[in-house]
Amino acid sequence: MLLLNFSHPLPPEQIARLSELTGQPIDVRPLPAQFDHAQPFIPQAEALIAQIDLTPEEWQTAPLMVILPALNYIAAVVLAELHGRMGYFPPIVRLQPVEGALPPRYAVAEIINLQGVRDSARKKRIG
Repeated sequence: MLLLNFSHPLPPEQIARLSELTGQPIDVRPLPAQFDHAQPFIPQAEALIAQIDLTPEEWQTAPLMVILPALNYIAAVVLAELHGRMGYFPPIVRLQPVEGALPPRYAVAEIINLQGVRDSARKKRIG
């Protein structure tokens, strides 16, 4: 499974945990999302996603999951760009702080099925 990591690097134990959760080997693609706040975010997101060497067919068929950028505005634009290319919302990885760890460390908390969330919410739409 290809993990598009728009956040901090992952230590080996987090990659192993993701492999355990998905039942697949994990290929991490680091994509640091450092945006210039003085410039529009949409072109920067497009340039960031353009670095990912996938064909249009691979965007729609390759097993992908994502660690979103921490800044909410960047995450929203990146997610919209990914959805446009993939045709669905990718699963995302949620990390959580390890309590009492010095220096601060994070652990894999869960994999969130965003498409499942979207599909479930659509059933609640009125009209």
